[in-house]
Amino acid sequence: MKRFASALIFLLSSQAYGLDWQDSREIGQLFEEAGVEGTFVVYDVSAGRLVGHDRVRAHTRFTPASTFKIPNTLIGLSVGAVGNVDEVLPYGGAPQPFKAWEKDMSLRDAISASNAAIYQELARRIGPERMRDHVARIGYGSAEIGATVDDFWLTGPLKISAVEQTQFLAKLAENTLPFSKETQKSVSEIIRLEQRDSLTLYGKTGWENAPGPGTGWWVGWVKKGSHVYPFALNIDIRQASDASKRVELGKASLQALGLF
Repeated sequence: MKRFASALIFLLSSQAYGLDWQDSREIGQLFEEAGVEGTFVVYDVSAGRLVGHDRVRAHTRFTPASTFKIPNTLIGLSVGAVGNVDEVLPYGGAPQPFKAWEKDMSLRDAISASNAAIYQELARRIGPERMRDHVARIGYGSAEIGATVDDFWLTGPLKISAVEQTQFLAKLAENTLPFSKETQKSVSEIIRLEQRDSLTLYGKTGWENAPGPGTGWWVGWVKKGSHVYPFALNIDIRQASDASKRVELGKASLQALGLF
């Protein structure tokens, strides 16, 4: 099983690197003006093309942090670790980095608040064996979860690149992951951020080592009519004020490409 999973992950990674890449000067200028180091990539599914800034970094793997809440929710629902996205889970009572996390929450509320404690409880309910099998099954990044089931996406060893994020999200957006369509639609629904006319924006932030320096993420997709455009941004967060630049820079990048 491990050999098969490793071969699958290598194949998926190779396919992603083989996609056509188009550099965007406009997005590069946005990063320069924001004063941050990072990457942004959009996967044009219908064209089979990647468009973005800093191709090398876009293919470099980083700890996914709270963006892993997306697959964590999918796995938790599919194995019955939680009945639905509105079932309330306990946070455990321990002090948290943010006071807003110090209360019991449903997955719907926890993914919005990015409550790590709730998702750590979900991971413990899933258990290491089922978690390892499903992370490998969906080919999520390096697919390494290590020996501890409730922090591998926060401190490693799990890592994923921005390009790999877009490949995973493309499948979720089109309900083609190896989970029921109902489960995939439930997860998509709780990360929906905006909807207007024929455009819908889905997204999830992440911040490794929050509230300290680390890698900041914003991943998701734009659906325009029948077209889907998964995207992923990651930046170096050197100070707390950089955190807000994730969504700001991501939206500006989407606007530069005429997608938002």
